[in-house]
Amino acid sequence: MSSKIIIAIDGFSSTGKSTVAKQLAQYLGYVYVDTGAMYRAIALYALQNGYVKKGEVDNELLIKDLKNIQITFQYNAALGFSEVYLNNVNVVSKIRGMEVSSYVSKVAAISQVRQKLVALQQQMGESKGIVMDGRDIGTVVFPNAELKLFMTASANTRAQRRFDELVAKGNTAVTFDEVYNNVVERDQIDTTRKDSPLIMANDAIEIDNSNLSREQQFDQILALVKTKL
Repeated sequence: MSSKIIIAIDGFSSTGKSTVAKQLAQYLGYVYVDTGAMYRAIALYALQNGYVKKGEVDNELLIKDLKNIQITFQYNAALGFSEVYLNNVNVVSKIRGMEVSSYVSKVAAISQVRQKLVALQQQMGESKGIVMDGRDIGTVVFPNAELKLFMTASANTRAQRRFDELVAKGNTAVTFDEVYNNVVERDQIDTTRKDSPLIMANDAIEIDNSNLSREQQFDQILALVKTKL
């Protein structure tokens, strides 16, 4: 394969960004970085350290403590991709629950948090050969990425996927309405925040996967990747 490229995948929550990003990274032998996991790890840190009070994040306390938060990725050979570590602890299983989901968009709206993580993400992409997914990869992190994708699907479809995923993991207490409301609330916060709101880059290709299987989606995107290699 010719010289390596950067693949930036943006889009709404629960559009399967990380699923296709992992598939592409494995197929191409690229590094996969889930930026959402980085923001989730910081939301988890805020919850663990009492920086969430009465349903709101105490931005000032979290900002003061940012210097003590270390986010790294370690490759898991058995899984074929890297997992996120918060201060040297693997937090993959802890960051996907509803509690973290309820605060991740609020944490991601804090400019100082974004600055810290964007700098880290740009460092990771210096040698290219990377697939990164998130909300502002094609617009802020890698505005010059060779391929930019923007994933979308109806809120109902996304909530159903997320609900099914949580139930499959044994979370039987959660209701569909809770998940749906969380999806809608996150869309609202992500698209209206002042710092790096979720918008589609001018040169991004939109993929609406409401009615696509994982295989169809992967084939469609791989065809786009091949035009850039």
